[in-house]
Amino acid sequence: MKVFFDTNVLVAAFATRGLCADLFAHVLLEHELIVGEVVLDELRETLRTRIKLPKKSIDEIEALLREATVVEKPRKHLGLNITDPDDEWIVASAVAGAADVLVTGDAAVLRVAARSPLKIVSPRGFWDLLRGPARER
Repeated sequence: MKVFFDTNVLVAAFATRGLCADLFAHVLLEHELIVGEVVLDELRETLRTRIKLPKKSIDEIEALLREATVVEKPRKHLGLNITDPDDEWIVASAVAGAADVLVTGDAAVLRVAARSPLKIVSPRGFWDLLRGPARER
């Protein structure tokens, strides 16, 4: 499966331990990670200004992510009318990278999932997707 993580999921994966970190590790081992230049730009900025990581750590994270398929910023977005215009580019990048799923914690992006040409899920929704249908006991 081709998986595209939104910036907020990657920040959580690198800044904390928990579901997002586990999902990131799983995708690296079992699936294909797709990363957008738009996400890399946002991620660098967030890790520097909000998380206060040293430049060396940010460079190492970026180098790791650049080992994945990296999608240039698309020429135009999909016009999904997401409240944050920057999020339009995240979805467009996931589509341009032929991702099967976009994983995001952003409520505004999750609200447009029904109108999107690709599956958009929360980290918990992605976890459930990976686990498959619940088995009857």
